[in-house]
Amino acid sequence: MTTQKVLNFGPGPAKIPEPVLKKAQDELLNYNNTGMSIMELSHRSKDFENLINKTQKDLRTLLDIPNNYTILFMQGGGHTQFSAVVYNLLAAKKRKQFDNNSMEGEFNPPLDYIVTGSWSAKAAAEAKKLYNNVNIVLDVKKLRGSYGSIPPREEWKLSGSNAAYVYYCDNETVNGVEFNYVPEIDPSVPLVCDMSSNILSRKVDISKFSLIYAGAQKNIGPAGVTIVIVREDLLNRLEISDSKLPAIPSMLDYKVMAENNSLYNTPPMFSIYVASLVFEWLLENGGIKEIEKINSIKAAKLYDCINKSKIYKSPVEENVRSRMNVPFRIQPEELENEFLKGANELGMLQLKGHRSVGGIRASIYNAVPLEAVETLIQYMQEFERKHSQ
Repeated sequence: MTTQKVLNFGPGPAKIPEPVLKKAQDELLNYNNTGMSIMELSHRSKDFENLINKTQKDLRTLLDIPNNYTILFMQGGGHTQFSAVVYNLLAAKKRKQFDNNSMEGEFNPPLDYIVTGSWSAKAAAEAKKLYNNVNIVLDVKKLRGSYGSIPPREEWKLSGSNAAYVYYCDNETVNGVEFNYVPEIDPSVPLVCDMSSNILSRKVDISKFSLIYAGAQKNIGPAGVTIVIVREDLLNRLEISDSKLPAIPSMLDYKVMAENNSLYNTPPMFSIYVASLVFEWLLENGGIKEIEKINSIKAAKLYDCINKSKIYKSPVEENVRSRMNVPFRIQPEELENEFLKGANELGMLQLKGHRSVGGIRASIYNAVPLEAVETLIQYMQEFERKHSQ
């Protein structure tokens, strides 16, 4: 076992703030003076009920979540939400049509997907397994040959008010592409967003979205829990036995989860507990406003190093470069293995790019300190000097 201090640039599971890990360590055998670990408590106990309520309250404070939104703690990661979104929002669309007395004809509204990277592509592919009318609003890879940009609105093919929802991924972890704006769509259509890899990294106007979800293992805590923030009107689905829509599996049903305060079954208790500690850590350190400042500085320094370099190249257009995941290539590419080997020897870990795209990727989430990014930049500059002689 190494005793060397390591710098973790992993894309997920990712670094967790050290004060959070230490507090979890201190409380591991005795949570809240119960004499038991949080992993041993009943999820029906008052202690856990208080914990889950506090975790919701702190997240609501951090993101300034309006009162007409429900916070859910679900299992299965983003992949499970690919399906849950389809089930729940189609049901909500049917309810809306019923309320508006517009149920004539076949019920077959399009599902709009904006595909800007690997994760939104996977979400769209999963939707196609469940439903026969998925509209690809935009597929950047087909339009541009690779993911690394967000084409202008004129190239999008939105379905308009008939769509059940519009779906996009705010930050593509694999490809390093991040929206710097919220897409403008028909205001009557729900906007669904996967924020798994950049939630809590910057201020967001929650009211612009109908549904946000985020897997925990980037900026929230350990894998196991997925945060879902859903506007309450979307829980008011149509309950009719002759519906052509498939029944929503209980474990994917937002209404079931909301009615049970995310305690329909045994939830991922330890993951929720660590998430609560992360929320406390953020609040104690100035909240979203302060962490956004630090994130901007980290990203600016790293991109400045890449921009000024003769051997490092970013595959992403400058106006959509992610502040959380920074992929880059080295020219010639034969140097990349040497770069990674040297970084590992210096304790800078998990810098290898995703297997689907290769290269280098530095993930610099909330818990990665500025000093770690500066150390990486120093190594990058030394590596370039070595290979520029």
